[in-house]
Amino acid sequence: MSGSQTLLGEYRGSSLAHVGRTTLRDVSSGERFWTSRIRWRLRGATVWPAFVVTTLLDGLILDLLPPVATAGLNYVEGVLIATFGNLILVGALAPFLTNRLTRRRQAAPAGATAAAVEVEVEVLRDRVGTALVAAGVVASLASGLANRPLIVSETEASEQNARVVSDYVNRSRDEELRRNIETANTIRLGEGYFRTCIARDDRSRFVCLLVDTQKEPADVRRDPSGVPNSLVGGG
Repeated sequence: MSGSQTLLGEYRGSSLAHVGRTTLRDVSSGERFWTSRIRWRLRGATVWPAFVVTTLLDGLILDLLPPVATAGLNYVEGVLIATFGNLILVGALAPFLTNRLTRRRQAAPAGATAAAVEVEVEVLRDRVGTALVAAGVVASLASGLANRPLIVSETEASEQNARVVSDYVNRSRDEELRRNIETANTIRLGEGYFRTCIARDDRSRFVCLLVDTQKEPADVRRDPSGVPNSLVGGG
């Protein structure tokens, strides 16, 4: 009886060991691939968190430091523009650069499965996309800072134009102009060059002044035309 029990115990032990070994061997490479891929996405994927953060930063930069216009965008407009730009970087440029980089690399090592290669390409695409959106923030900041002197210059020129017009009106003997100085309307004709119109009492006639703030002292002269800025364009 004891011999039978011994044989039965050995059989069960060998069967359990065999089951354990075959369970580990029989896990398909596809299952291991998807497990590692999900684990990587949860722990290491950075492109979409970076996309959100950089889009918000780009919107703020476009609002505070516009790269082209002398007047800034509002924050919502900046975020919308940044979203569109970052989608192009992540959705189009990142895959293109990833394919180029993959082609230049050496062939996959012996024994590497297609699943492993695919994970490696996806990781590379993620890193490239993250780098691109980060570079976009740097580019936006650099463009905004480069345009900052122009914004400051235009602001100073506008303020100087207002002072010149005010001094001209105050020195004049035209009480009607003095009474209506608050109706002054200004458009910029060129860099440092402005046209300011002041309405008469009847609000149908205007006195217009041409001011060149680039001269020292600033040059101001009366425009023979009394056409209001709203009809000239830009008023």
